[in-house]
Amino acid sequence: MAKTVALFLFVYVAGIVAGHGEYRGKETVSVTATLGMPWPMPQQYSSTQDLFTINRNAFKFRATGQSCDILESAFFRYQTIIFGLREEVLKFHPKLRAGTLTELDVNVKNKCDRYPYLGMDESYNLTIAASGAILNSNSVWGALRGIETFSQLVLQQSTDMFSVNGTTVVDYPRFQHRGLLLDTSRHFLDVTIIKQNLLAMSQSKFNVFHWHIVDDQSFPYTSNNFPDMSKMGGYDSRHIYTQDQIAEIIEYARILGIRVVPEFDSPGHSQSWGKSIKDLLTKCYSGSKPNGQYGPIDPSLESSYGFLAKFFAEIGKVFPDHYVHLGGDEVNFDCWKSNPNITAFMKQKNFGTDYAKLEEYYVQRLLDIVSGVNKGYMIWQEVVDNNAKVSPDTIVEVWKNQYQLELSKVTWRGFKTLLSSCWYLSDISYGIDWPKYYTCDPHEFIGTAEQKKLVIGGETCMWGEYVDNTNVISRTWPRASVVAERLWSAQSVKDATAAAPRLEEHRCRMIKRGFPAESVNGPGYCPQEYSIPV
Repeated sequence: MAKTVALFLFVYVAGIVAGHGEYRGKETVSVTATLGMPWPMPQQYSSTQDLFTINRNAFKFRATGQSCDILESAFFRYQTIIFGLREEVLKFHPKLRAGTLTELDVNVKNKCDRYPYLGMDESYNLTIAASGAILNSNSVWGALRGIETFSQLVLQQSTDMFSVNGTTVVDYPRFQHRGLLLDTSRHFLDVTIIKQNLLAMSQSKFNVFHWHIVDDQSFPYTSNNFPDMSKMGGYDSRHIYTQDQIAEIIEYARILGIRVVPEFDSPGHSQSWGKSIKDLLTKCYSGSKPNGQYGPIDPSLESSYGFLAKFFAEIGKVFPDHYVHLGGDEVNFDCWKSNPNITAFMKQKNFGTDYAKLEEYYVQRLLDIVSGVNKGYMIWQEVVDNNAKVSPDTIVEVWKNQYQLELSKVTWRGFKTLLSSCWYLSDISYGIDWPKYYTCDPHEFIGTAEQKKLVIGGETCMWGEYVDNTNVISRTWPRASVVAERLWSAQSVKDATAAAPRLEEHRCRMIKRGFPAESVNGPGYCPQEYSIPV
């Protein structure tokens, strides 16, 4: 299995590098770019004037500690990412001079985990010196981050020759949850596009793919227990994800050290669910009669919870991560208010006319169901804004304006918190817009040190109203990398002017690696421009 995964990743990376990774003339860049500077910026980083050459036909990665399929796959992948395509079997042994680097020794201390998880150790130390290049990490996840940093330090001098400066790196992430949301309901995204995005995420040290897989517009998730949900709720039979494809995405993310957290938003944002599940959605009334419209999931019917129990039991088996995002945002109470059956249910439960209590009732039932399948949960902020009682271990995602006040309120109540308010990449504007993402910080709110410890990270979001296969990668990158640095690097790394040359280099690096990363700094050029293979 390990060799199969490694070979698959090697072929996939080679596919996007082919035609892009070879040397084309002298390595010069525009005045706005740096050379050989890492992104995101490590916690401690220093380089020397010592220059070591690398012949790509003589270089190798070597595991000197624990190893597994994740590390073996990384060695295959980065051999191609750094050096491009080469002969698998060397036909000659190049003569090596003093000052030549021939290997990177990767020493992983602890046995590999099967899957990445919240709170995993991603720290590493990297040293490049005359005595050799050594990467030390406690876990395989730290090794992945360190190998990416090493790959960014290596510069190409000619077809076969590369160079790297003497370097010392001590690095670890500032926040443990560094996520990117893609929405595959409003526009379907092919598996190949999702995997390309995952590869880009790994190269900016993101570690969570928040998969907003379904919504009102379509239900592309193919359920084993409820197959009609995608048949009737998907756009058509070509715009769905089969169980095999979902497993493929999860496996690809695992190899890259990325968690996959699916979001199944309810009770609102569920119109596509109701196309196949009878009586799941609330019937809206005009006066005394149904008007043909439907609202959120009907919280008054016991059949709703029977369905949810069976559905999330399946989700718990399909997605290995401990967490599921349960949504809970933008629940419109108007349809509930119009329905006489729900009015009677409210009276029975002594809720009066407080529909937030009805929402709380639904949410609590749902959380109990998800807890019953041994899953943790994330929710959007509205659930706690409406004073619903949720479990102490709930993770609350803050997405609305005035996020500083919201962060203070949510952390004061003792909940772990994520920030996404200021990182909506789908809100595009003309010109240089990335500095507004760079200056946003999850700890910029009034609160105690203990409250700020509860902010475990954040997410950048690419909602799907106006992106699809044709533009989602270019619109997301490298703007998402700006958020990646904010979540990985030290809080003091916040000067957008100082970051601009490194971001320009990172964008050119992504282009060389085969990603159609958009221009973010105005006029300029990359030594190797993006081109579509023909």
